[in-house]
Amino acid sequence: MSQSDGKPNGARAGWKLLSSKTRFENHICRLREDEVELEGGKKIDYAYFERDQAVIIVPVTANGEIVMVKQYRYPVDEWCLEVPAGGTHDSCEASLEDVVRKELREEVGGTATSLTYVDFFFSANSMTDEKCHVYLAEGVELVKEQKTEASESIKLQLMPVEKAMELARSGGVKTGPCALALLMCEPLIGKSDRQRTPDDLLET
Repeated sequence: MSQSDGKPNGARAGWKLLSSKTRFENHICRLREDEVELEGGKKIDYAYFERDQAVIIVPVTANGEIVMVKQYRYPVDEWCLEVPAGGTHDSCEASLEDVVRKELREEVGGTATSLTYVDFFFSANSMTDEKCHVYLAEGVELVKEQKTEASESIKLQLMPVEKAMELARSGGVKTGPCALALLMCEPLIGKSDRQRTPDDLLET
């Protein structure tokens, strides 16, 4: 699990970290509360969740369909249209690419002939330090049975790329990180010719 203790940018912005406490912790996240002194001397308590990195996958079949999932989400009590995603908290130091392939197998029973690393974003940067890495998976075949966790209620839904992008733009995809991942991948679909790694971003 991440440990963002240094906060060098915060220090330069006048945020002085005085102390830090863990209020709650399980295998997925840690609720951390920091006492911070702001520029000017005011002190505040700032609580947020520390989470390991996550991957969000946009799977495209050879027929030009995106493999979407309809998943029941307990906090909002809704069936949400999403793309496959998962955290790295239970991956035993596996690479991000290995986590992507694992999530594809487990959530949709799929394999991919190529993976392209697109970029990353922060899922909710006022409440968590979670970093989401977006991958485009192409040549996806649904050849295996799903191996979902007990808490995962997932139904597969294949749709044309154009329809999925329309839903992402119009608000039909209510899970924000999944909608953003779809739109980030749109310009690359059908154009990837090599695997791109997170380190490639350092070159741009």
